[in-house]
Amino acid sequence: MHSVWFGEFMGTLVLMLLGNGVNAGVKLRKSYAADGGWLVITIGWALGVLCGVLVAQAFGSPAANLNPAITLSAAVNNGDYSQLFVFWSAQLLGAMCGAAIAALHYAPHWRLTDDPDAKLGIFCTNAAVRNPLANIFSEIVGTAVLVIVAAAIASRGVSANGPAPGLGPWLVGSLVWGIGLSLGGTTGYAINPARDLGPRIVHALLPIPGKGGSNWSYAPIPALTPLAGGALAGLFLHYAHL
Repeated sequence: MHSVWFGEFMGTLVLMLLGNGVNAGVKLRKSYAADGGWLVITIGWALGVLCGVLVAQAFGSPAANLNPAITLSAAVNNGDYSQLFVFWSAQLLGAMCGAAIAALHYAPHWRLTDDPDAKLGIFCTNAAVRNPLANIFSEIVGTAVLVIVAAAIASRGVSANGPAPGLGPWLVGSLVWGIGLSLGGTTGYAINPARDLGPRIVHALLPIPGKGGSNWSYAPIPALTPLAGGALAGLFLHYAHL
């Protein structure tokens, strides 16, 4: 129980448990966090990333990707695609398990909440304004910023020996908080295919009272365009020699 696969699985599980958890806390009725707003959600996701990265590293994944787009960007940058399935399978399964545990944690609250769109929004993202080209652009930009700034944090241009031990996860969490505050208002900043697809599958499978549909017509945008953003950012980093 100490390997790259298990580290990615556990880290993504914790990320989604805390991320979906803050969504549920804000959106479900009779929660003490009900109506906490966007700032609470972005802080919760940032801290979820911090905790997920720490757990992934502790359980055997030093890279702590937690995100298929980041894994793809690294493969494009270094030309090694051999570990994609290992990372992607762990990330998707971890996201599904984390979302399922969050749903169980808030079990008594589902029947008290009438809005099916609010319930779906706990699990996955949707466009604030449905415009496919604009939504695709938003997810590509958000993911590219995530990849490029994360690479900058670890670059020798910032520090010859990289961030001080233990500091990197805090900086990455702050990066995700910044993306949420600045770029997340358009599509809910999926910027992570596993983060959106895994919980969306869980939403479709679980017998949640009054849940409505899982909005599969929108799902390709948060599932695929972050991969495009990650690949483009990886290509940029490759030629920038960062």
